[in-house]
Amino acid sequence: MDRNVGGFDRILRVVLGIALLLFGYRNRDRTVGTLAFVAGSDIFATAIIQRCPLNAVFGIDTCSE
Repeated sequence: MDRNVGGFDRILRVVLGIALLLFGYRNRDRTVGTLAFVAGSDIFATAIIQRCPLNAVFGIDTCSE
């Protein structure tokens, strides 16, 4: 698989993913906390593997090689 997440986009995804994970963990007894945790884990995972399916669908490539 080709990478399509890099640079500032990757840093932003790491920060946003961690923030949503922390928010979700703190509010784990509420539905919004569970949804935030799931969204945060997805965003964080796309930053780590540098591959986003939505970027591929829309033809977006922020990975500068």
